[in-house]
Amino acid sequence: MVEKYAEQNGQPTHNLQLKARRQLIIGGVTDVKSFDEQQIELLTDCGALTVEGEELHIGTLDIAGGTVAVQGNVCALYYSDTAPTGRGRRSRR
Repeated sequence: MVEKYAEQNGQPTHNLQLKARRQLIIGGVTDVKSFDEQQIELLTDCGALTVEGEELHIGTLDIAGGTVAVQGNVCALYYSDTAPTGRGRRSRR
């Protein structure tokens, strides 16, 4: 499967910066699919990204600039080719 990613100077613009598991800055975001205090589902230029944790809050949302800042206790980050459905910690309860 060949995927097309948005590129800047030949490189995907998607990036992650996680500080002490409490602050996550994500670049290259194209859309926010859903969010609550335990899970945030994003579309990035490198695929779908799910952020799982506790007390998650979106502090900054700039879709035009492709940046999302998340505060809270980040427990897991994972990518998928399709939108996440029933995966992760919450579905096992």
